[in-house]
Amino acid sequence: MRGLSKGTAVRTEPRFDEMIHAPTRLRLCAMLRPLAGAEFSAIAAMLELSEANLSKTVRNLVELGYLSSSKRASPERSDARQITTIKLTPLGRRAFDGHLAALRAMAGDQ
Repeated sequence: MRGLSKGTAVRTEPRFDEMIHAPTRLRLCAMLRPLAGAEFSAIAAMLELSEANLSKTVRNLVELGYLSSSKRASPERSDARQITTIKLTPLGRRAFDGHLAALRAMAGDQ
């Protein structure tokens, strides 16, 4: 899908993370985990979230240091509108991987 790019894998120790566990946050982190980054509009479409809901979720995870966002001019538009790209930070990747490992351990998969 346009606006998505592949990332790399990292393993960490199991650690349940209350800040990631909320459904929208969990889905967002899971979507971003295998990617180097994704455009805001592609994320909203894939997760079927309103831009307002996604914006709030992204802002909260940016404040925690789990996500980063960057803006750039759109090469396809002549106006000042920008494209926002969202990425998991290294801290966010470790937190998500640890949370996923904790869930697997709870389920008896490890």
